[in-house]
Amino acid sequence: MEGGSWAPRRWPCLPGITLLALASLLSCLLSSGQAEVYSRCELARVLQDFGLDGFRGYSLADWVCLAYFASGFNTAAVDHEADGSTNSGIFQINSRKWCKNLNPHVPNTCQMYCSDLLNPNLKDTVICAMKIVQDPQGLGTWEVWRHHCQGKDLSDWVDGCEL
Repeated sequence: MEGGSWAPRRWPCLPGITLLALASLLSCLLSSGQAEVYSRCELARVLQDFGLDGFRGYSLADWVCLAYFASGFNTAAVDHEADGSTNSGIFQINSRKWCKNLNPHVPNTCQMYCSDLLNPNLKDTVICAMKIVQDPQGLGTWEVWRHHCQGKDLSDWVDGCEL
């Protein structure tokens, strides 16, 4: 060794990287622990309890059909759009108008954070969805409902659910 003292190579970023990786893993575990994927009949009962059957003229089957095609009944579903907005929760409610995400300049009509829509108990999601269907388009606000549910016989969505 020449004149200088030898010191082991330092890894100043390693603890930071390790903590970041651990935090990311923990975040995934926690969010998946809070997620719920409802069964068809289980969701129908929950939505009925919240009073969605017949709300603004839409049947319980309309709501169940929407939830299936929007998220596959997954309360933790999040989809990122090309414009930077997100669709969140079982009904995939969009952050452009309905909920607050990172962009402080959106209308936030539902007066809640988009992350509130990921709660498996669905209270905030149903409150927001009820506001959305008061819009002139009603459930037609959701493109997936227009394409997969509107004008169709939806009785199979609630048949056999003992409601």
